[in-house]
Amino acid sequence: MSEIQKAIDKLMDNRQTARMGGGQKAIDKQHEKGKYTARERIAMLLDEGSFEEFDMFVTHRCYDFGMDAKHTFGDGVVTGYGTIAGRLVYVFAQDFTVTAGSLSISLADKICKVMDMAVRNGAPCIGLNDSGGARIQEGVNALAGYANIFQRNVMASGVIPQISAIFGPCAGGAVYSPALTDFIIMRRETSNMFLTGPKVVKTVTGEDVTQEQLGGANMHTTKSGVAQFAVDSEEEGLKLIRDLLSYMPQNYTALVPDQPCTDDIARKEDILNEIIPDNPNKPYDMMEVIKAIVDNGEFLESAAPYAKNIITGFARFNGQSVGIIANQPKFMAGVLDINASRKAARFVRFCDAFNIPLVTLVDVPGFLPGTAQEYGGVITHGAKLLFAYCEATVPKVTVTLRKAYGGAYIVMSSKHIRGDVNYAWPTAEIAVMGASGAVEVLHAKALSAFENKEDKAKFVAEKEQEYRDKFSNPYNAARYGYIDDVIEPRNTRFRVIRALESLRNKRLENPAKRHNNIPL
Repeated sequence: MSEIQKAIDKLMDNRQTARMGGGQKAIDKQHEKGKYTARERIAMLLDEGSFEEFDMFVTHRCYDFGMDAKHTFGDGVVTGYGTIAGRLVYVFAQDFTVTAGSLSISLADKICKVMDMAVRNGAPCIGLNDSGGARIQEGVNALAGYANIFQRNVMASGVIPQISAIFGPCAGGAVYSPALTDFIIMRRETSNMFLTGPKVVKTVTGEDVTQEQLGGANMHTTKSGVAQFAVDSEEEGLKLIRDLLSYMPQNYTALVPDQPCTDDIARKEDILNEIIPDNPNKPYDMMEVIKAIVDNGEFLESAAPYAKNIITGFARFNGQSVGIIANQPKFMAGVLDINASRKAARFVRFCDAFNIPLVTLVDVPGFLPGTAQEYGGVITHGAKLLFAYCEATVPKVTVTLRKAYGGAYIVMSSKHIRGDVNYAWPTAEIAVMGASGAVEVLHAKALSAFENKEDKAKFVAEKEQEYRDKFSNPYNAARYGYIDDVIEPRNTRFRVIRALESLRNKRLENPAKRHNNIPL
């Protein structure tokens, strides 16, 4: 056998060893937990045969605590690039079969390299997380590794899309990398995210809590809002990543590729002419409106279980990707509160960063009152949503369906904060407040003078009707040009598509600055 052939055989043996990660025993253990290996996840995520791996033969550089005897090719993470639907993406997948995927400086360097390449080549970066945290044997080097990753997450923010999937543990400082990315997907039961685990919580606070209660997928998608998606299987999570990317561009300089559209742009939905109840206090389901007007009724909702009073997600109009923000009268009357404001503001900023037009559907009675909201800083959180819409330079199309009261009217992509095309249904009510509250303010003196309850009730009814006649329609706002047109509800799809087409070449730039100071 020639020396060249021996070298080639050794290469093949080393590759096979690297592909086995921590070995068959560790792989079997991973499978017993209902989890896939890093390489299996990458194979499911990317187009078949497209993966090109980097740094397969990297090993750790630690020699303390017996680590000099434990060197594994790849060192606990698989990195490289491939394609999704033919589009370039970069990916890293932590390998739990190698020292529980714990982070060493070598492992961090591999992740940093692939993130740097993603930014240089203008392609999305996807992280598949399944790690026991920092490699304790490496001490400060492990912490330095995390910090190097976090710095790159921040530098890549708004430059390329970043998506994190949590398929196992993610604790301590490790949580900050996913938290800095655009979207987080968590698998129920097998994944968790928390800064301090249940044992520490018990020691410090005396609370008894399970890992699932403290940082599971359901908690983070319903209570904290840290994660946007919870899935039941890794297959579902990986498919979701592929679907999400189809609505996104490669980077901030690119546009989202249009998809072929088989749905008639002039399709009329008669159900929309009847969906608004006669009783202004009666709810309806905004999701029915969304699915009636978007292409083929397809809507990818983001953060669905969190702050249900507002809807955020992706859809297409005539094949063009858009971000939709909509008040949901079905929950809390569609009122804006702290959580809804935060959820929508972050989504608006993502869309604006990546050239995705915004379609806003408005039915909002105002901001939620009460001490809990005021003590919690609803002013600052509401200002985040206001700031996000004011700052956005992408095309903005707004449709007001019913209520648009007070400051909430302004915040929800009104004409005054650079809404490009603002439509209203004939049922739209645009005013400082509802009729009942307005009468109490406008006629306070007269009301206090009434001694007879019946006379007072009759007066109130007359004044409320007078107020409704003036403001329970969109024509007052249209009179000032704040509404561009009052449209028939069933024609909403066609009018939104026409508006988006007219805005394809929109050019708007904000003043030059180091950076803004959003009210965090």
